[in-house]
Amino acid sequence: MTSSVDPVPSLPRGLLADDALPLYAQVAGRLWADLSSHGARVGDRLPSERTLATRYGVSRVTLRAALTELSDRGMVESAAARGWFVTRHAAATKPGDAGTPEPPGARSHAVEGFADYAAKHGLTTRSRVLHSAVRPATVSEAEKLRIGPGAALFEMRRLRYIDEQVVVVEHNRLPLALCPALADTDFTTASLFATLRKADPPQLPRVAEYSVEARLPDATERELLEINDATPVLLALQLAYNQDGRPLELTLAIYRGDRYRFQGSITS
Repeated sequence: MTSSVDPVPSLPRGLLADDALPLYAQVAGRLWADLSSHGARVGDRLPSERTLATRYGVSRVTLRAALTELSDRGMVESAAARGWFVTRHAAATKPGDAGTPEPPGARSHAVEGFADYAAKHGLTTRSRVLHSAVRPATVSEAEKLRIGPGAALFEMRRLRYIDEQVVVVEHNRLPLALCPALADTDFTTASLFATLRKADPPQLPRVAEYSVEARLPDATERELLEINDATPVLLALQLAYNQDGRPLELTLAIYRGDRYRFQGSITS
């Protein structure tokens, strides 16, 4: 692949970059199609980041996030002080081939948020913000999020609804430095993960430590979750990490047990 700026080919239907996806994922999808349609070979060097940023009309920060997305999928790799190169994984496939790796943009992040899940299933959501503030991190929170004790922490408690049915009360805590816009965002309508993806640089939840336990709700939880019988609650504690492996979000979610199911895969 040369460093000349060629028109970016259209992606086949089904692989088109969705405008609803974060910009870095759209750029990654277009670059993936470009590599494939131009017959990229193993070891081919990509144009410079400056050239690619100009080609796709984005900032260097967004371009690097797109390259990281491709790298995570084994399609390109970087070499210190030499740039980015095509891998065998990318060169051996073309759009539409059987066994083609999942294209960038087919999933925008590894950890799925509440609003992402609802949108994917055609459900409507709303939130009621119970509390939102910036405060100093406690020693325990600082240890989990790898920030200094007393560092600025964004904290929020929300009730989350799906199709007007209350499902969960969430307590979110995030280092404010990773996304200063958190402090000024109206989360009655905004998505937390969408806000993180729009940060500069983007904050992309990639992997999470997740634990779930069941118990009976206390009086406050019964009132908030509209529980009038013996329905239990499920406590889910999540620590999500960004694309750089840095702790991004510490969340305690308390779900109505009759309106939540946790499903996962176990691998060796």
